[in-house]
This record gives sequence, structure tokens and C-alpha cells, in this order.
Amino acid sequence: MTRRFFVSWTAATLAAARPSTSQTSREPLVYRDYSRILPDYLRSLAARAYNLRNREIARLTTPEALRARQRWVTETFWKLAGGKPERTPLNARVTGSFDRQGYRVEKIVYETQPGFHVSANLYIPTTASAPFPGVLFQMGHASNGKAWDSYQRCCQGLVRLGFLVLAFDPMGQGERTYYPGPNPSRSRLPGGADDEHTVPGKQMLLIGDSSVRLQAWDAVRSLDYLASHPMVDPKRLASTGTSGGGTNTMLLAAVDGRLAAAAVACGNTENIACRNFNPPGATDDAEQNFAGSAPLGFDRWDLLYPMATKPLLFVPSAKDFAGTYSPNYIASGLEEFAKLQRVYAALGHADRIAWEDSPLPHNLAYGSRIAIYNWFLRWLKHEKPVNEEPEVAPEKDEVLFAAKGSTVLTFGSETPLTMLRKRHIERTPANLPLLLSLDDVETAPPIRLAKTRFRRADIEAIEIRSATNVFLPAWLYQPRTGRAKALLLLIDPAGRAQWQEGGLYETLAANGYSVCALDVRGIGDLTPEYSRGAARHTASHHSEQHYSWSSMILGKPLLGQRVTDILAAAGALRASSGAPDRIVLAARGNLTAPALFAAALDSNIHAAYLSSGLVSYRNVLEMEEYRGGNYHNPAVSNQQDLFGAFVPGLLKQTDLPELAASLVPRRLTLAGTIDAAGKTLDVETVRKVYAAAGNVHVTANAAWDASALSAAAGS
Repeated sequence: MTRRFFVSWTAATLAAARPSTSQTSREPLVYRDYSRILPDYLRSLAARAYNLRNREIARLTTPEALRARQRWVTETFWKLAGGKPERTPLNARVTGSFDRQGYRVEKIVYETQPGFHVSANLYIPTTASAPFPGVLFQMGHASNGKAWDSYQRCCQGLVRLGFLVLAFDPMGQGERTYYPGPNPSRSRLPGGADDEHTVPGKQMLLIGDSSVRLQAWDAVRSLDYLASHPMVDPKRLASTGTSGGGTNTMLLAAVDGRLAAAAVACGNTENIACRNFNPPGATDDAEQNFAGSAPLGFDRWDLLYPMATKPLLFVPSAKDFAGTYSPNYIASGLEEFAKLQRVYAALGHADRIAWEDSPLPHNLAYGSRIAIYNWFLRWLKHEKPVNEEPEVAPEKDEVLFAAKGSTVLTFGSETPLTMLRKRHIERTPANLPLLLSLDDVETAPPIRLAKTRFRRADIEAIEIRSATNVFLPAWLYQPRTGRAKALLLLIDPAGRAQWQEGGLYETLAANGYSVCALDVRGIGDLTPEYSRGAARHTASHHSEQHYSWSSMILGKPLLGQRVTDILAAAGALRASSGAPDRIVLAARGNLTAPALFAAALDSNIHAAYLSSGLVSYRNVLEMEEYRGGNYHNPAVSNQQDLFGAFVPGLLKQTDLPELAASLVPRRLTLAGTIDAAGKTLDVETVRKVYAAAGNVHVTANAAWDASALSAAAGS
């Protein structure tokens, strides 16, 4: 089989499809399936991480091995999350209370970091004697946080059964909404709570921080408050929650050894690097994604190993694989549950771990609540199970308000973004190959697939090898007469779309330039195929941001993959016989950042032209809302999504103006530069940002035509 053919086709299949030599003068052209390139690349990374982790988990057969793994998990978690914060005064205050039959509710506000306020409700039994077992109830992604109907029901049920319960609003929900609409306790962002976590979470990545760290620390400090309450037995502490609250219970389990029991309901218990990885995998909200975790052999289920061998219950929805989570949700969960179950059994505590799923959709439904009650009754109170839930009656949101509906308006609370902007960014010397996690590039001439021509240009279909098993399709347009003045390497987020007669590529060739129009990973013919699974989940995750998350988690950020592709293309074109002496790189939209990185790394790229490019990464931190910030926003196309060019800790090493300055004396043209919200900036503003780069030419018009590109290449 030659490189021309689909990787997945067999020689026999091709032979059967090929006409006989008597019917044709040449072998027919059959392309490989480019839509599988990026998914297959990620599959190889996931398989490597899956096997690495399995080898380590298989060693957990002794108490010593388990303790070592538990220490490693906690240390690795904080390293991936951005570092363990310092404990500071909680400054807790009671802002109100009310009584109901069998319990009292206190309205609480405290600070998990200085000025970062948490609104909470404390449910205290009034028909039994202290000390009580304490339960930290963590919320799923309900817009009204602690006031969501089924969450209230569970808190009321627990307090009626003799547990003291602390229920708090997570960041971005309920009274901690940071992007408020007309109602301060409701988000204006299209994805609601998901976006409230993810919009700032992506910004945090640029300085090496994460919303993982904020969510986990909120839970730790909330447990501090609960454990210190005079009516709580600090040796009988538990955590539970559903959906995001189940996942946050997992985060807490990874870092806080005070938990005596836990119940994870509908949490994200699917590993990213799982068996039969289905790209882009189980990518989710920012606080559920661990950038750079896979190469370390760390995955979501590792969060629970520090709990072993304490009582641990899983209450998933068996239907969640059909749309809420990825298609592997239940399969991966059961596989990983069995591994952890074997650890419990090997250490003599098989009865302390259980799986009790529900056939109902994603929710904290009645049966799931009963399972949680009985698990905590058994292990924290040593009491018999109940068959029915105590009488419960959810309150209106306003009744539960601890901060009059908004911690920001009432107490002037910090937000994730205001804290981020105050962070000092300490620079370290830039190591771009390591920062981008670049693959080794093989410099070899392009693979020439076929030729054709227009009136004013000769055209070749070529293929360029980038990383292992990564091939980039391109068209090479050559002038029909004379040697080319320069070679223009064009990278467009719309793909190689201007190939037509009289189009951009032919016009440039007629003007005396060689033109290579290239698709890089995720773009054009390399746009990933649709994954398997329920339509709702598949459609919502078939986007650049989810492939960006997946790539980042698996240790190869999409930015780095695209820089690798551009460097491979430039090297291949230089190695081609008869190539022009000068290569000019031109890109637009969200491909301008990888183009600038590539130009900074390859001194043989003689000039660059960037149209509609982001002014700087620092500008992303200056925006409340920016292109590509939302969890899922159909109004922002893949071509506009900035997140594909994010890398954890990038701003600790460099920024776009510094990369531009590193090109001196090579010419860099910035045309129609935009801010992070997509607004075109005036020329003087851009010039000020790039004042240290004397090689930069700034124009107002984001032109992408023969005139502008010819001028950038030099006549």
C-alpha cells in the first residue's frame, strides 16, 4: 500500500476497486482519510497514558504501595491544579436563620481566600443531641446552586436523619454568580454554570492556575468550617453531591484526609485516557479537566484512591452515557470501579465500596437520595437503613439567601477574574519547544500525489509528513513561466478554500509566486470525523475547544501540534527541488498564533503576514468575555475560537509581542489585529503594544488578497 491510500483500507480492497491497466493510463488517485488524523493521533496518546496508569494501579496490593500512591495523587493533583493555596481566616458570619420542623437553617458567609466570599446554608438537627456527623453537600451545575430543588430535598432529608449539613454555592452559581444578568443570582452567559466555571478557568490556564484549584480549595475550606462547628463530630465527616457536586466530592477526596465517608452521585467518573478512547474523550467543564495529566499517568479515578479504604459509594445514572457524558461513561466507570474495588478487597475492606446505579436520567432522584442516606446511616451512625425519605419541602431561593442574592453586590466579593488580574506573573526564560510540547519534525520533501493545471498556474496535490502518522494535505501552485519570486505558505482557518480558477492561489501564481495552501490539524480536510455516541453529546463536543482540551490533557496542546505542522511544512518545502530561496508565512484568524510561534522557531521563514490575529494573550485576561471562552457557544465558530492557541503557563514564559520582537530583522505584518473579544483595534493601539518590536508593520485592514500577500512577500 502506498502513502496515497487510506490508512484503513487494505491492499485487497484497493485492488478490487482499481480499473485494469487496459482501461486507464495511470493508477487512480485515492487519498487517505484525513479526518482520522487528529483523532488517531489522540488515540495513540490516550493508549500510552492508559497503559502507563494500569501498570501503576496493578502494583497496589499492599498498604505501603497504596499509601505511596495516595501521597503521589495528592501531590500531583496540586501540581496540576496550580499549587495548594494558603489557609487564611474564614471570617465567617451568620447573616440570618429560620426554623423548620426538626431542624434549623443558618445562613452563612465565609471567605475561602481573602475577599473571596462563599454563601452557604447550615442545616442543624433540633430533635437530637450533638455531636452530629457532618456532611458537606456539594452542588451540581444548577444555576441557583444550593437552592436547586433536589439538592434541598437531600439536605433536608439528611438533617431530618440526624446529620448536620453544610450546603454551599460553588463559584459561579446562585449567590456567587460572577457574570450576572438582570437577576444578580442568574448568569448572563449562554452556558450558565458551565460557562461561569470555564470562562475564567481558561484564562487561569494562561498563568498556570485553574478553576480546579478554586473549586477544590472552596471544598477544603468549607470542610474546615464544618469540622470546627461545636455541634459536629470531626471524626465523622462526609461529602456528597451529584453531577458537578459528585465530581467536586472527588476533588475533595484527593486532597483532604478528614473525610470518613463519601458518596459520589452522577459525578464525572470517566477517565480521559480510557479503554477504547473516543476522541475528543470525556472533556468537560474547566474544573473537571486536568491539563497535562495523561503523560503522568494521572486520571479522574486517581482522585478517589486517597479515600481507600474508607466507605465510598457510587450512585451514577446508568443512562448518562446517552448524552450527559461521553459514550464511555459507564464502561470506563465500571472498569475503574473494579480496579479500586480490587484494592479494597486486597486490603480486607471489600464491604466499604459499593456501586448503586439508577435507570433514571442525570439527576439526584428519590432512589439515589435514599442510597446516600443509607450509606451514611450505616457508616457514620451505625443505624438501620430507611425505606422512605423523611418529609421534605424545598424553599424558595430567596428564603435561603445568605448574601441577599449576590456576594459581589452585598460584600464586594472578589471574583475569579479579579483575583487572576491581581496575580503577579513571574517570568521564566522561554523554552518554546518544551512549552508547546513539540513533536520531532522529519524534514523530507513533500509526497507528490497528482498534478493538474489552470491557465496561469501548474498545480500539485502534495502531502507533508509532520509527526508520526500525521500527514498534511496541501496544494502547491507554481507560476507557469519563470522562477518564483518567493514561496507563500498560506494557512487559513477555513482550509484550502480559495483554489478555484481566478481565485487567490492562481492569482498569486500568475503574479510570480509559488503558493502552498496547507491544512493543519483540526482545519480543512483535517477537521476531525464525528465521534461515536448519542447525537446530543457528539454534536456538542465536535468543536475545536473540546479537541483543544483533549490535546492539552493528553500532553500535546493543539497549539503545539499546529506549530509542529507548520515547521514540518516549511522544512519539507525547503527540501523540495527547485524551491524558491524565500519562504513567507501567512495566516489569519485563530491560526495567526501558531504561525507566529513557528516563525519564531524557524529562522528560515523570511517574513510573516498575520491577518485578524489576537493582539496578545495578556489581552485575554483583560476581558470578561472573549472568543472561545464559553463551554459551548454555537455563535462562536471554530475559526474564531481563541482557545485552540492556549497553553498552560504560557504567559509565564512569553507573549505574542515578545515573539514578534524575536523575529528582528525579519518583517512581520499585522493586518486588522483584534482584541480577545473580536473587536478590530486601531493601528496606534497595536503599535503601542508592539513598540519593542521594530520589525512590525501594522495595517488597519485585515486583507487576505493577492495585493496584500504580494506586498508582504516583497515584489
